[in-house]
Amino acid sequence: MSKIKSKPGRTPRLWPPDILYLSKPVISTYITTQDLELLNTSSSNTPSIRQTTGPCARVKIAPIHNSNHPAKGQNGLFATLHLEAGTFLLFYLGFVHGKADTDPNSDYDLSLDRELGIGIDATKMGNEGRFINDYRGITSTGPNCEFKEVWVEIGKGLTEKRMAIYVLPTGKSGKRAQGIEKGEEILVSYGKGFWNERNSDRNHNKTEVLRGTTTSSP
Repeated sequence: MSKIKSKPGRTPRLWPPDILYLSKPVISTYITTQDLELLNTSSSNTPSIRQTTGPCARVKIAPIHNSNHPAKGQNGLFATLHLEAGTFLLFYLGFVHGKADTDPNSDYDLSLDRELGIGIDATKMGNEGRFINDYRGITSTGPNCEFKEVWVEIGKGLTEKRMAIYVLPTGKSGKRAQGIEKGEEILVSYGKGFWNERNSDRNHNKTEVLRGTTTSSP
């Protein structure tokens, strides 16, 4: 991973002007060289994929107008063509950081290595992956995509650990064999940990508000 900031280039339609669009990760200077070596070391039988650059032609950012959608008025990510089960879509890119510069208020922080305490935060910079919504409240059939650890070939025999987004595989039952249809929203599971932490923060904030409320004597 390079510690040189990525330069803005071609961006997808509807990309927010205040967010830096990335084609590769931006690395925090707080992450040591030793931790980077540990992060990017994979076993000999670990599959690797080639680097890709954006924008991704398989997906598009689009506004959500459905009044029943929990993200109504915001944007989501949608398929621009039929996507077969098991298809690689894109990487989840952002600011790769350690514990020292974690933003506790971020809604875009995805763990890259829990043991090393390294994550990917797409709050201020990233790619189309930052627009993927959680399936909860949208569909009863569950997510149609998943996050997977991958190692990317970056040249000179080096690999780099990243998180990638894949269409869910067919599965033993075969119920996901159809993949994702054109125009369908890309949905993942953020995981129970994300929502437990979100609910914990909301309850904490509610408690703080109540503590600061005063009532006048009759």
